[in-house]
Amino acid sequence: MSGEIDEAFRPSRLRSLLDHFAVIEDPREPPKVRYPLREVLFLVVAATIADCEDYDEIALWGRNHLDFLRRFSEFHFGTPCADWLRVVMNRIAPELFQACFTDWALALRSDAPKLIALDGKTSRRSHDRGAGRKALHLVSAWATTERLVLAQEAVDEKENECAAIPDILDRLALKGAVVTIDAIACNPAIAKAITDREGDYLLAVKANQPTLFAEIGRYFDDPEARVAVHTDVDKGHGRLETRRYAVSQEVDWLSGDRRYPDEPRFAKLASIALVESTVEKAGSVTAMRRLYLSSAVLTPQRLEQAVRGHWGIENCLHWVLDVTFGEDQSRLRKGHGALNMAVVRHFAINAVRLGKGKHSIKTTRKLAGWNSNVLADLLTPTSR
Repeated sequence: MSGEIDEAFRPSRLRSLLDHFAVIEDPREPPKVRYPLREVLFLVVAATIADCEDYDEIALWGRNHLDFLRRFSEFHFGTPCADWLRVVMNRIAPELFQACFTDWALALRSDAPKLIALDGKTSRRSHDRGAGRKALHLVSAWATTERLVLAQEAVDEKENECAAIPDILDRLALKGAVVTIDAIACNPAIAKAITDREGDYLLAVKANQPTLFAEIGRYFDDPEARVAVHTDVDKGHGRLETRRYAVSQEVDWLSGDRRYPDEPRFAKLASIALVESTVEKAGSVTAMRRLYLSSAVLTPQRLEQAVRGHWGIENCLHWVLDVTFGEDQSRLRKGHGALNMAVVRHFAINAVRLGKGKHSIKTTRKLAGWNSNVLADLLTPTSR
């Protein structure tokens, strides 16, 4: 890793990571502890970065990389077996583990993210029908420009995402940031929760709110509407896509229950927006229209940045977790194991993305498994 900072004064993310793990309460009886919890968690995260995908692989990797592990902590009794790892990861309180992750993730950068996307993802094979347990659904906060996971919260199903969002917002520094969320969270309570925390919202409006959707749509269909517009054309692989971004700050006409004249139903509403995309491919044309509400005074260019950043969470986080980290194939179903290992994968994806250089995430993980120095660099990169 490059940089002019003297090594003696360079912050160590590994040491920071170990220190963060040290504050997590160990559920075991102290006299019976052979493997300190912070060492176990470090082992699991390091092995996951190094392309291990289950407890058997993690345990085997640990036994074969004990000298590497002892460069950073004692590991006095070596490393535990797979069954022991499974038991411990099932018992760790996920709330503390998630809080530990958020503290670490927010410390990775000195500047607060300006765009934060919130979206949910289901780990499809984590259900346990015998125990009546549904698949794990995790709502994540994603710094879209930096491409880092900032926080996460588990819910029992997608329809309950809104209940988790305020808890996630409480962990983040929102001042000056625009928070983007899909239509499932387009309601006044979520808008107020964001503005109360000094952030701005950009909420998608869809047909699940037919009146609001129709009102905004009619406004942008009016040729007399005062609208700023930006158009972007993307061409390649036999596909031509034209995207039109339109923004207006005329918002006082929107209907809804008000406590006083001209009060917007959504807190501090400042902009309404439209994104129209037309795709021409193989002689066919498809069109799509998306509508938005925002408390930020948006330009069309800022709208484009925020909307495309939110779409990127699918490719940059969800797709990577499924394809590169094999999350959808994970069959962890007992205790807290599925949720805690989902957080471990978030630790890993942040570390790899920050230190991967010109390589892909997949290749970087393989390099980390082959070369301990590469892994050490991923865990202790130059502070940004």
